[in-house]
Formats: sequence, C-alpha cells, structure tokens
Amino acid sequence: MSLIVRVAARGDGVAEDGRHVPFAAPGDTLTDAGELVPGPHHQQPPCRHFPECGGCQLQHLDDEAYAAFVQDRVTSALDAQGLTAPVRPALLSPPNTRRRATLHFDKGLLGFAAEKSHAIVDMRECHILAPELLALVAPLRSLLQRLRPKRRADVHLTLTDQGPEVLVTGFAPGGLAAHEAITAFAQTHGVARFALDDGMGPETRWEPEPVTVTFAGTPVPFPPHGFLQATQEGEAALVAAVREAVGPARAVADLFAGLGTFALTLPAKVYAAEGARDAALALKSAANARQRPVFVEHRDLYRRPLTATELDRFDAVVLDPPRAGAREQAAALAACKVGAIAYVSCNPSSLARDAKTLTDGGWRIDWVQPVGQFRWSTHVELAARFSR
Repeated sequence: MSLIVRVAARGDGVAEDGRHVPFAAPGDTLTDAGELVPGPHHQQPPCRHFPECGGCQLQHLDDEAYAAFVQDRVTSALDAQGLTAPVRPALLSPPNTRRRATLHFDKGLLGFAAEKSHAIVDMRECHILAPELLALVAPLRSLLQRLRPKRRADVHLTLTDQGPEVLVTGFAPGGLAAHEAITAFAQTHGVARFALDDGMGPETRWEPEPVTVTFAGTPVPFPPHGFLQATQEGEAALVAAVREAVGPARAVADLFAGLGTFALTLPAKVYAAEGARDAALALKSAANARQRPVFVEHRDLYRRPLTATELDRFDAVVLDPPRAGAREQAAALAACKVGAIAYVSCNPSSLARDAKTLTDGGWRIDWVQPVGQFRWSTHVELAARFSR
C-alpha cells in the first residue's frame, strides 16, 4: 500500500514510493496490485467529457487539493532555482467563469482537443466556460456544419462588454448565402462581433457597435481575439496584487501592458510599453478619451528592453510578459533602482528564472500570490512583489 502525497506538474498523483498515478488525488491509496482507492480529496468529476477532453486535467480534485496543487506549482518552480519566498494561499476562480477560450471544428465536431491529441471532443457540456459562451457552442456547431470549412478551423470566443465575440480562423467563406447565415446567427444569439481570418488577417462580418472591454471604468477598444485575463475573478485577484505591490508609487512603468489591465487601474502616472500594435493603439485611444495619465509606447521589449537608466525614472515597475518570461528585461531590472517590482506571470518556471536574475542583483521576493483562473487545469498564474 502506498499513499498519494501530492500532484505533479502535469497532473499525475505521486505516491510515497515515487510512482506516478493518473487521476489520483492526495490522500488516495495505491494498493500493491495497482488499484487506486479514493481518499477524502478525490471528488466525482462533474463533466461527462472528463478525462477525454483536454480542457481540464484535474476535475477529480476537490477545491482544497486543487488549491494546494496551484500553490505547490509555484513553490516547486522557485525551489528549482534555489529560491524561497512567502507563498500565499491560492485564489481560485469558480466553475463556469471562463470568458475566453479556443475551440476547434473539424468534420462536424466542435470542442476542445482531446488530452494529448488533435482529436476533437464534441462539446455537449462544459463546467468551465461562462454560460454566455457555452450557449453559443451548439448553434455555432450548426452554423459551421452549414458553412462546411474544407479544413480544420479554430473558434476563438471572448466575452466583451457588448457580449460574445466570435473569431473563426482557418477559413473565410464567401458568397451571399454564407454572409446571410453569419448575420442571422449573430443577430439571433446576441453576438457582439463575428470575424473570420483565412490567414490574411481578421475580416469583421458583424459588429453593430464598437466592441470594448472595460478596466476600472475605462472602456478600451477590443481588437479581434485580443488578450483578456481568463476570468473576471482572476483579473481582480491579479489587479489587487499589483496595486498592493506598487503601493503609493506616483510614477509607474507598466511593461507588456496589453490593453491596460493594470495601467488603467493604478492611481499613478503610468508609462505603458506594449509590443502588439493593435493593443498599444487601443490603450492609447482609451486613455486619451478619458484623459487618463497613461503614456503609451509601441515597443518590442524583447528586442529593445528598457535600460536601467530608463527604469530609474520610475517609483515602481509592473510587468506581465508572455509565457516565455522577460529574460532580456529582467537583466536591466536587476540593475535598476526603482522601489518595487510587481511581476505577473502565467508560467511559474519563467517567473522563477527571472526571479533568480533579480535576486542575484540584490532584490528579494516579498511574497507570491498564486491564482488558479484556469479551473481544473495545470495552468497557473501568479503575481510577485520584489523589493531591494
């Protein structure tokens, strides 16, 4: 007999004797014959598609075990770099709150890809999507079956201020019949925008009013398939962590600023750098329209990171890089003299790597806040505060 003591980064349970066991929860028991006996943290998965669907890997964990997994992912990543820090309890988004997702359509099927496969699980229920997005799945399946794309297509869904946005990539049907079908679908189901992209860039087929997302009361023009935190709860947790980390700073640099998730919520003068032109222009337009003290620069921070001299003009720095992290920018941050750094990450490993660079430069990690907004997945978000 061997007790399952933790869940590894890819979702397998790990027994006391080191064996990895799929779909095992802490507290389960693995018999000598290899049979798994459920323990107190092993719940009945709520979705009929689990574990075939790749949208979730951890529906068999109760909330206590899932929160412990999210926290452990952060602790383990720091430990791999020889770092320690106060890691706070994980903040979890509830079920049915995901406001963005990418589904796949092929041969009449629409849904997430199967775990470790390109096969599509034809979605008939989902316990992570927001109800407004889930309600579109069946009618979208019917629409795409009617339009008959000749190859696999991706369907990007995002919940905006005006309702759901739909962007289909991989094909762009022409002709009056297709146009009328898309228009009828959008009108019937309250779609804010319907766009298609066959590889030449998004082409909007339906948008009765400009689509926006709002941060701290400021509506921002939303580019097709723009970036938005996965849940409102996750966004609120990260914004609160950033505001706490920055404190009373009067001048802040927001690096990898996106559409302004953090820049527009800070009570300070903000310099916002963003490498995606559409996002930078949208943030600039929104800030100007509301006369917010946000100066936006379209700048590739991988090719042209801010120097230590440039950074020293600010009281604090916020950065939220892609999964690859901010290796180039971290080197300059390590040498700068700002009062605090708020680092938001969707990858504990790249955060830990950059944290090592910062600590080697004389910084310390004051705290780390894990956030589990990709419910029941192995994907973990976090925010950390660094100070001298």
